[in-house]
Amino acid sequence: MTFSSIKHFLEKIAPLTKLSKKELKILETSDRVLKATLVVNGKQYPAFRIQYNNARGPYKGGIRYHPDVSEEEVMSLAFWMTIKTAVADIPFGGGKGGVKVDPKKLSEKELEELSRAYVRAFYKSLGPQQDIPAPDVYTTPQIMAWMLNEYEKLVGHKAPGFITGKPLEFGGSKVRDIATALGGVYILEEAVKKVPLKQKTAIVQGFGNAGMNAVILLAERGYLIVGVSDSQGGIYNPKGLDVHKLVAVKEEKGSVVHYGDGTEVTNEELLTLPCGVLVPSALGGVIIEKNAQKIQAAIVLELANGPTTPEADGILHQRGILVLPDVLANSGGVTVSYFEWVQNNSNTSWDEAMVKRKLQDKMVPAFNKIWEVYAQNTFSFRTAAYVHAVQKIVDAMKGREITNNYNIGSKSLI
Repeated sequence: MTFSSIKHFLEKIAPLTKLSKKELKILETSDRVLKATLVVNGKQYPAFRIQYNNARGPYKGGIRYHPDVSEEEVMSLAFWMTIKTAVADIPFGGGKGGVKVDPKKLSEKELEELSRAYVRAFYKSLGPQQDIPAPDVYTTPQIMAWMLNEYEKLVGHKAPGFITGKPLEFGGSKVRDIATALGGVYILEEAVKKVPLKQKTAIVQGFGNAGMNAVILLAERGYLIVGVSDSQGGIYNPKGLDVHKLVAVKEEKGSVVHYGDGTEVTNEELLTLPCGVLVPSALGGVIIEKNAQKIQAAIVLELANGPTTPEADGILHQRGILVLPDVLANSGGVTVSYFEWVQNNSNTSWDEAMVKRKLQDKMVPAFNKIWEVYAQNTFSFRTAAYVHAVQKIVDAMKGREITNNYNIGSKSLI
């Protein structure tokens, strides 16, 4: 999503949340834009850290390594993190980082140096109470460990709460590996209390971390998995797929299309097949105006970022299909990142059962508060989530008197 479309989105939301001109301007403006050029083996890589809004707490957001990274993309992602942390009701604001690089072309040593160089460039603006990075596209727990080590060398003391998504031995949290999928399943369990399913069946597009774990967790809860896919294509069987076999086939042969007992379908075809719950968990922009009329699910659970276009979302809402939006449905990841930060800062470690219980205790009220807004209005559940989040951010800004100390003609707080 371009940043101009975010401004358009905020202008659309403004009347629903009664935003003043000044409040709207603040929400359209990031707090800080940090830039640097990282040099590794003589090659230059543009790097960014955008701190969007910290009215509700320290900036929080991942760092991505990708050849298409741009300032506008990072700005947009930082805005959406501000919305997501508000939706999830965790005491963070929103930020995001990125490096314009193809990490697949770097050696491990170069990747480590790039990661350490990123911290050296921005560390004075980062920290456990200021801005807490995390993994994102093509960044890993190992990269987080390198970054933590570099930060601690620079500040001269231990600071595990500086970054989340770390390996367990560096202070990472249990459950982080399945957090996105598990949080989404908790949201779904609440949704089916409001929108009962005629058939407890599920189709999951994408078989990466989120998708595969969603398949496993849904099957454990009695859902019949009738379709799955990965980048090579999909498999569909209305009688159900064997989850353990799916995982084994993916690991052994590289794709679920080799499953055998079912009909091979394209990713596009998979989305429109009949099921109770459709779970897009791979790419953005897959449910579009063209196929929205063909969706046969009762509920769409968005584990991917931005899988449904605004036009398609409107069509699904008109058709009575409940879309559980990404800012809520996949916020289990950032919520467990928050738990990691809490554990680090209090020098404690929670067991798996406690993390799962605390995750459910966050996700369930988050869903119910948005449902209250949704039930009282005629707009979509996604719009209800945005309205709820924006109102929380504005309330926090008012409480901190940010709206009183802002010059509309400027680009920063004074």
